Amino acid sequence: MIAIVDYGMGNLRSVQKAFEHCGAKPVITSRARDIEKAGKLVLPGVGAFTQAMHELKKRKLVETLKEKIRGGTPYLGLCLGLQLLFSSSDEGAHVKGLDLISGTVRRFPATGRCKHLKIPHMGWNTLRVRKKNCPLFKGFKETDYFYFVHSYYGVPEDKSWILSTTRYGTEFCSAIWKGNIFATQFHPEKSQTAGLKLIKNFVRL
Repeated sequence: MIAIVDYGMGNLRSVQKAFEHCGAKPVITSRARDIEKAGKLVLPGVGAFTQAMHELKKRKLVETLKEKIRGGTPYLGLCLGLQLLFSSSDEGAHVKGLDLISGTVRRFPATGRCKHLKIPHMGWNTLRVRKKNCPLFKGFKETDYFYFVHSYYGVPEDKSWILSTTRYGTEFCSAIWKGNIFATQFHPEKSQTAGLKLIKNFVRL
């Protein structure tokens, strides 16, 4: 079973429909016992880091998620679902994330090359893939475009987490991968053919 985690923040139905289009039968759930039984986890998200962690704690899902991920269950984080893996965020300085990746989530700076850019970064962009052997990106070309909507991006202390980078004024981490943990800053469910191919690759893991 693929569990799409419902914590009250995220475009759950569009994510579910994208997985169904790729041949999966995902279950949207906010119950810890469903997550415990899941063979794969998807954590979508749209919104603020602080509120998201509050909602996960309110539903008593934090430890369940961490145990499943640490236990080797394939995990796909989408947008905020990537950021929540980090230790902390500029968006909520006193709120701890899932802390599965040492590092923090930074806001696009209002200086330097980003000074005249619109924030949030919204629209289509390409990826510079650093790990060509990642099963999530199997069959991709670097000319493929993906859809972004975000003002923050993850900065891992250990750069070996970085699967791809994207340039928007500054070069930022646009996807991560290590072991069973996959996450994208972009929205594959909104990225048309390329996004559906990525989701299908995750389903086939």
